This record gives sequence, C-alpha cells and structure tokens, in this order.
Amino acid sequence: MKTKLNFLWFLMVLPGLYGNAALAERPAGVRKLTFDQALDLTYQNSHVLKQVSYLQKQKDQERLAAKGLFFPTIGVTASAIMMSDPIELDLNPIKDAITPLYKTLGSYGKFGDVPGLTDDMATQVIRQKLNAGLGQIQNEDWNQVIQKQQFAVVAATLQWPVFTGGKILIANKSAEIQKKDVHDVSRQKEGELMSELVERYYGLCLASSVVKVRTEVSMGLQRHLEDAVKLQNQGIISNADLLQARVYSAQAGRELSKAIRNTSIVTQALMSTMALEDSSMVEPVSALFYLDTIESQTYFSNLAQATNPILKQIETKKLLAEQKYKAEKSEFYPSVALQGTYDIVNKDLSTYIPDWEVGIGLKWTIFDGVSRIGKVKAASMQTKQVEEFGLKAQADISTNINKLYNELNMYREQLAELETAATYAEEYLRSREKEFSEETGNSTQVIDARLALAQVRTERLQAMYNYDLTLARLLEYSGIAGDFPSYAKRNSVKF
Repeated sequence: MKTKLNFLWFLMVLPGLYGNAALAERPAGVRKLTFDQALDLTYQNSHVLKQVSYLQKQKDQERLAAKGLFFPTIGVTASAIMMSDPIELDLNPIKDAITPLYKTLGSYGKFGDVPGLTDDMATQVIRQKLNAGLGQIQNEDWNQVIQKQQFAVVAATLQWPVFTGGKILIANKSAEIQKKDVHDVSRQKEGELMSELVERYYGLCLASSVVKVRTEVSMGLQRHLEDAVKLQNQGIISNADLLQARVYSAQAGRELSKAIRNTSIVTQALMSTMALEDSSMVEPVSALFYLDTIESQTYFSNLAQATNPILKQIETKKLLAEQKYKAEKSEFYPSVALQGTYDIVNKDLSTYIPDWEVGIGLKWTIFDGVSRIGKVKAASMQTKQVEEFGLKAQADISTNINKLYNELNMYREQLAELETAATYAEEYLRSREKEFSEETGNSTQVIDARLALAQVRTERLQAMYNYDLTLARLLEYSGIAGDFPSYAKRNSVKF
C-alpha cells in the first residue's frame, strides 16, 4: 500500500519535475518554439552575431578612411617661438664703402654741363646734394633687425599626395578586401551557431523523449511490482521475485530522475544559445527526424570547396598578404606631394616672410640598411605560408566531409535496424507480460523485456539525434548551414 501511495505522489509532481527537475525551480512560463522560431530568436539575440555586426561597421569606417587618403590634408598650425638672438642684417660694410666717395665728391668734385648754371654754380649745387646724402647715410641705422627674438604665427597648411608608389591604392584595396572578409566571418559564425542550436534544441528533444521513455518504463515496472505483490500474497511467486521487482522499479525511478535532471541542464544550455533570460523556459515543438536519402558526397565536397566560409577567409588572407607584399615594394619608390601654407595671423613676424607659399615636395629613401629588402622577402614568405595553410584547410575539410557523410549513412542504417528491433521488442514485451499474468512466466522475463524495449527506443532516439547533429555539421562544412531547416521539411523526412 505504501508503494502505491508513493507512486501516486510521484505522478502528481512529475509535471513540475519535467519542467525543471524540481518543483521549487519551476519557471514562470514555458515558451513552445519550433526550430525555425528558435533559430530566429538565436540570430536576433546572439552576442556573437552582434559582435560581427559591429566588426562590419568598423570595416566600413576603415574603408571610408582609406578613401580619404586620396584627398588633401588641410589643417591649422600655431607656434610661438623664442630665439636665442634676433636675426639681424649688418650693412655697415656697405656704409663704410660708400662714405669716402660721398666725402670726396662733396669736397673736391668738379661738375659742369648743367643747363642754366655755370660750372662753379653747378659744382656748388652738386656738392651740397652729395653732402646732404652723406649726412643721410651717416644718420641711418645700417644694422637692421630682420626677425625679432620672439614671434608667434597661426597658419593654414595643405598637403596633397600626388604619387606615393601605390601606397594609397594598396590601402584602399586592402580595406575593401577586409570589408568583404567580414561577410565570410559572419557566415562562419552563423554556421557555427546553427550547429550549436541543432545540438542543443534537438538535444532537448532527445532529453524530453528519453524522459517519456523512462516514465513509461517506471510506470510499467510499477504496475509489474503491484502485480508481483498480489501474486506473492497469493503464494504464486517467491519473495525473491518480488524483491527483484522492487529493485528494478526503484532503479527505473532513479533513471527517470536522472533523465529529468539532464533535461533541465540541456534546457539551460539551449536558453544560453538563444540568449534568453532564465525567467522563461523553452519547450521544443519540432521533433527529431532523419532522411533515407540526401545528395551525394560529391555534391557536398564541391559545395565546400566553393562556398566554405573558412576557405573563403583563407582566400582573403592570401589577397591581403599579396597587398602587403606590394606595399613593402612601394617603399622603394619616392613620395611626391603638393604642399602649401597661408599666414592667417601673426605677431612680430618678419615682414620679409610672404603671406603664402605653395610648392611640391619629394621624399625618396635611397638606402636604409637593406631593411626594405628584408620586409619584401618576409611579405613574400607570408604569402606562401597562407597558400600552404589553404591547402591544408582544403584537405581537412574534404576529410571531414567524408567522415560526416559516412557517419550520416551509419546512423541511417542504425535507424532502419532499430525500427525493426523496436517492433520485435514490443511484441516480446506483450508476450512476456501475458505469460506472467497467466502464471507461466517469471518476473525476470517481464523486466528484461521491458528494459530491452526501453533500450531500443532510447537507442533510436539517440541515433536520430546523432543524425540531425551530423547533418547540421555536414551542411556547416559545406558552406550551406542555413539550409538545415529545409532538410527537416522535405517530403521524405521521417520521425
């Protein structure tokens, strides 16, 4: 009687246990989601995809920055300068050179042939002018300050590259390649996320189905235990048979509790993938499935070589390595740029300095200690390194395609065999239960038959889960991870 009451209590708390392994942990609400709905939520909430989105925006801005290299650089400079001494121009040597001439001519010179004047009058007039000029020469300051010791300048500047040896073109090409590379990074992350969602969504389907199987086993063994109690009371079976029924019934209860706990763990993992809060629980609606036939291995291998995002990223890395090689070679060429300045405002700047100036400048490094040669060779080695890495990646992906495709066929064959085994196990259980009720069979045979049926059902569920996960990974390596939902909707799908 106590055993029966315990069983009834277990049935009452089972719904709560099934939700989260303990009634006290039952969530506020359960969201029933198909795989497509779960996929939409995952893509909307994924922190990984959001990170890639920001990376895309970053590369867009870097591409814009690279385009800006084609345009001139215009700026404003301001400087306040104090020199040790002012800049002076000493013209006293010129003064000393011409002063004797003026003195001599002003005192002893004879001049004539001045219209309207006699020679004496002309000489007197010219001597007066020369003496006046001499006085002016002697009174002038012949040591001129060209630039004061302290001055300040605010000027507008312009620099416009005309020729850089291809550096600007290479920078723009590299930025464009990196921008395209983010698209392949996004495809790779989406593929990885798809496989992770398949693993956890259908993992929850598996765990939930196993709970149902374990529940059926537990309930069946409980019924068998009740029958065994009745038969033992009637003296039909031995106490050992009853004890065996009790042992297996208790074991079935433990296996059920373990399955329920595993369901809770997988649920939390699924919610983490979808980036959902703990306040809402998820219940899968889509079922485990498999297909008898899919495309050939060659089909997936060809797709992988053409569209696998990892291989695409390696191609991008190769292109970037080639651009780096070109960039290093461009260092051998001169750089030419237009340049100019305009004096906006100044204080105590020499009046001899012009208000503006324009010109063209050239910079050409002739020798740098073979540094450039070393960098060019290093860039060349990097290109070859990427090529070898690409060949290795192609071989690895081809190997994985072959492995996954063969595993897929293996699981399909297992499922076909398990379907037949399940039919036999069900019939075998019915036969043993009938024999036990007719007192022609023993308790051990019934228990073994029920456990055998549970094992076959569990193996079939596990095989379907392995099939789905392997299919997702096969599509991921093939570069068509997004096609997984369409495989689950094919007319030939089996559940």
